[in-house]
Amino acid sequence: MGKAEELKEKVLKAQSENDIASLYVLEQDATEVFDEETLGGFYANILDLALERLTDTLESHRKMDLSEVQDFATTRALYEYAMEHYSAGQNSDASALFEVLSGITHDEKFSLSLKFHTFASAENMSLDDFLYNIADLQATEANGTFYISGFTKKAQELLDNAQQQGAL
Repeated sequence: MGKAEELKEKVLKAQSENDIASLYVLEQDATEVFDEETLGGFYANILDLALERLTDTLESHRKMDLSEVQDFATTRALYEYAMEHYSAGQNSDASALFEVLSGITHDEKFSLSLKFHTFASAENMSLDDFLYNIADLQATEANGTFYISGFTKKAQELLDNAQQQGAL
């Protein structure tokens, strides 16, 4: 059995078990082995599973726990999906996704970080402007998070102004 077939078997097993975390473990191999079309399907399956878990979470009126591996992987997938929308200039969609994500976990740092994302995208700030003026990418790297978690002083000023105006 070749590497591609072996990897496809592992991916199918993870998918059948709704195991998003295992799919992320297989991600590096998938990017090396799969062609572009297959890789697109790989990411689409992660997103489908994440959206299904989000629906289940919302319907059960629970919050995700980022210390639980599947909740962590689900949140990561949904954050990446929101960032794709933001990158594509679909700011209102991105803002709505960020807003949902900001309330989906018990993690206060994640929730606060997503409020900056929500505000910036709702105000039609481009992703480039967000990354350059609002995000502190060095602090984010030092934090070791999958999401932008470091912010500039300007970010707090914008958030304070939005709260004073009742925008958040």
